[in-house]
Amino acid sequence: MRLITVNHIRELMRQYGLQAFLRDLTARMKRDFASWNEFAKSERHATHFEHGVMELMPCSNQRHYSFKFVNGHPGNIQKGLPSILSLGVLAEVETGMPVLVAETGIMTALRTAAVTALGARYLARSDSRRVAIIGCGAQAEFQLLALANEFKIEQVKYLDIDPQAAEKFARNLSAQAWDMQQKENPATLLEGVDILVTATAARKKAVLFSADQISPGMHIHALGGDCPGKTELPPELIDRATVVVEYLPQTRSEGEIQNRVGGRVPVELHQLVSLDHPGRKHDREITLFDAVGFALEDFSALMLLHELATAHDIGESMELLAIPPDPKNLYGYLVD
Repeated sequence: MRLITVNHIRELMRQYGLQAFLRDLTARMKRDFASWNEFAKSERHATHFEHGVMELMPCSNQRHYSFKFVNGHPGNIQKGLPSILSLGVLAEVETGMPVLVAETGIMTALRTAAVTALGARYLARSDSRRVAIIGCGAQAEFQLLALANEFKIEQVKYLDIDPQAAEKFARNLSAQAWDMQQKENPATLLEGVDILVTATAARKKAVLFSADQISPGMHIHALGGDCPGKTELPPELIDRATVVVEYLPQTRSEGEIQNRVGGRVPVELHQLVSLDHPGRKHDREITLFDAVGFALEDFSALMLLHELATAHDIGESMELLAIPPDPKNLYGYLVD
C-alpha cells in the first residue's frame, strides 16, 4: 500500500506541475463522468454539528472503490487550521485491498477546480476572457488556474470581505499575465464579466448579489455554501438560468436549488459530457453550474494521484493491514 502525505503531494506538484495536474485531472474527470452508468453512486454521508460537518464520500466502479473522509469547519480559520481537512482511500474491488491512502485536502481543492473547468467547457461562451470571483479563500487560486486551461483569461476581478484573503489571492497570482482588479462591491465586480465563480463559506442563506445584476450570456459557477441551509445566490436567478448539477439527489439538499423546489429539472453534468445535452445553446443564455462536490470527482483525483505517484516513485510503501502468512491464523500472527 502506498501512503501519500502532504509533502509527497508537494513534491509531485514540483515535478509534474500544478497546471499540468489540473489539466490531466480535468481530462480524467471527463472520462469518468462519461462512464457515469458504470459507477455505484450515493449521496455523501454527512453528520452536522454546531461547529461544522463531518462527511464520508464513497464511489466505485467494478475495478476500484474510493472514499474520502472530509470535514467543513469555517471557524477553523480563527484557530489557525484549514476549514477543510481530508483523507482518502483507494482500494481494489476484487480483493478489497487498499492500494493508496492519501492526504486529500489539497486534492479536494484541485478536483473542485477541475470540475469547474469541465463544467465551464460546456456552459461558458468559448470566447470568455473576463472572470470574476467572490471569495478569495483556499479554493480561489486553483479555480483561476483550472479555468486558464480552458480559456484565454485576460481580466480577473475579485472580491472578499477579508482584506488579507484578497491580498493573498492577488499576490499568489501576480505572475499571471492577467489584469487583476480588486472590487469592493458586486455591482462593479459583475460588470462585463463572462464567468463568475462564487466561493464563500458562510453558514447561512446568503445573497451575494441581485439577479438583475447578471448579464445575458454569463456563466456562473456556484461552489460555495453546499450544505442544507447554506446558499449564495438569489433564488430568482435559478429561474432564469439553465442549471447543471453533479448528482441531483445530493444537490437537492445541499445546493442552490434547495431554494427552488419547482420549475425545470436541472441537467446533470454527465449528460453534457456524454453529449446527451448540448450545454449552452446560445450566446445570451445564462448558465449556472450548481456544484456541491461529488464523490466521483474524488475517485478521479485518487486514481490520477495513484497513477502519477507510482510513475514518479513518490510516496511510502507501508504495512498498515494485518496480512499473516496463514490468513486463517490471525491469532498466531499476533502472539508469535
